[in-house]
Amino acid sequence: MSAGPPDPTLRDAADNALATRQSEPGSRGRALGAAPPRYAVGLILVAAGRGERFGGDKVWAMLGEQPLVARSLAALGRPPVERLALVVAPPRLAEGRDLARSAAVPCVVVPGGVRRQDSVRNGLLALGPCEWIAVHDAARPFATRDLLAHTLAAAQGSGAAIPAVPLVDTVKRVQAGFVVETIPRAELWAVQTPQVFRGALLAQAHREVTEDVTDDAAMVERLGARVAVTDGAYNNVKLTTAEDLAFAAWRLQSAEC
Repeated sequence: MSAGPPDPTLRDAADNALATRQSEPGSRGRALGAAPPRYAVGLILVAAGRGERFGGDKVWAMLGEQPLVARSLAALGRPPVERLALVVAPPRLAEGRDLARSAAVPCVVVPGGVRRQDSVRNGLLALGPCEWIAVHDAARPFATRDLLAHTLAAAQGSGAAIPAVPLVDTVKRVQAGFVVETIPRAELWAVQTPQVFRGALLAQAHREVTEDVTDDAAMVERLGARVAVTDGAYNNVKLTTAEDLAFAAWRLQSAEC
């Protein structure tokens, strides 16, 4: 597959990442052009969606006393993660940098691209070399470090793993407002994030796969790589609508009572 035309935001992301790495502690001692350090586990936190179904920039909506993105950063942005790339919509760069100061690990902030996969690729450029890379959607504020840890463990064999849960609803295919097929659900799973990949494999997928996809696992699948599935959590929901946020707020308040 061809690499396709470059997203102009990739150049901006690379420039931002270079500037950030040069300002990090210890960077002054490295010669210009020297290879950056290699990290064992990096995390790309994707918070650059347009929120069209939500009616606004949902990852900055408040859930309790924190925006959604802050909850994901606090839960996952700590060991075993050693370095984090926070990908935000360009108008949110200043807020992203303010939030990054609260991270427990070094955090770079870069602008998102046109598509989700463009945003993830910007994060890849910003992270630098990592043996393993986790990709998480900030719109899933209830992900836990335990979920990340066991997804990372599941990836050790094949180089890629995703958390997922079996579908519990009946699934039907609909055309023009009428049911045309009821799909057996025995082998259908709802996929979540964080998804974990060997760094080199994820980088290859983002170089070679240019068609639109909805998650990074789909890109890796197109390379012919096997993607392991591990148990997700039914409460690791993705907040898509204002109603989702209201339900999440109720759930959070109930848990704190």
